[in-house]
Amino acid sequence: MSARPISLLGLPYDASSSFLRGPALAPPLIRKALASDSANYWTEDGHDLAVANTFHDAGDLELPEDAAQALPIIENAVDKLCQHGRPVICLGGDHSVTYPILRAFHKHRANLTILHLDAHPDLYHDLNGPLSHACPFARIMENQLARRLVQVGIRTISQHQLDQARRFRAEVITMQHRGKISALKLDGPLYLSLDIDVLDPAFAPGISHYEPGGMSVRDVLDISQAIRVPIVGADIVEYNPTRDRHDQTAMVCAKLLKEIAAAMLRGGGAPRPDWV
Repeated sequence: MSARPISLLGLPYDASSSFLRGPALAPPLIRKALASDSANYWTEDGHDLAVANTFHDAGDLELPEDAAQALPIIENAVDKLCQHGRPVICLGGDHSVTYPILRAFHKHRANLTILHLDAHPDLYHDLNGPLSHACPFARIMENQLARRLVQVGIRTISQHQLDQARRFRAEVITMQHRGKISALKLDGPLYLSLDIDVLDPAFAPGISHYEPGGMSVRDVLDISQAIRVPIVGADIVEYNPTRDRHDQTAMVCAKLLKEIAAAMLRGGGAPRPDWV
């Protein structure tokens, strides 16, 4: 297990959403679900995340509505956390926050592979502005902030985004061809960007963009538990509490947060075979 605590940072920002507001409310609710008495801090492979010095919670940023002002604040905050050499998990917020996060990571990790789990490729050159939550991976790739972009779970696209995927040589595994996931070979260091709408809405009603035919929670857990390279950073984005039912999606986010943290602590190793 890594001796370095995992930094946790809340990014309550959703002014770049193209459809509904609400994801800015998510970070404290994910934390609340993580601490819920209905569950505990143990992961599926037996890590107790309640052990002292497992998490360094950096709190939530105060962010203005204007993207041109908000995104540099995010970048600077993540940069400071990266300077400590700890893995960082950011809680969004809409998906626009991934661009400034990766700008910060690039200063410390110039050879990142991104594993992006999402219903949408988020590769628009411009959608209601170039800093929209539909554009972060276009900004990331055109600025060469990662050497490789792997997008998994995609099930809706446009001709423009398909052209963009080809331009940036993104490796896209659609839900229709999800059988290819098991053969996926990832390089480290790895950044994991998890848009909650990669899940079928049946599992996560608290999302802005319902796109049926998605993954189950178990599918995403299997992917995270199969990673065999170090995960240096991650984000969990696009949880919209205004559409949630009985905190169902908040609990899903907390579960996924725990298992991503466990994967970070394993440092690329396999999960323990059992708890005994």
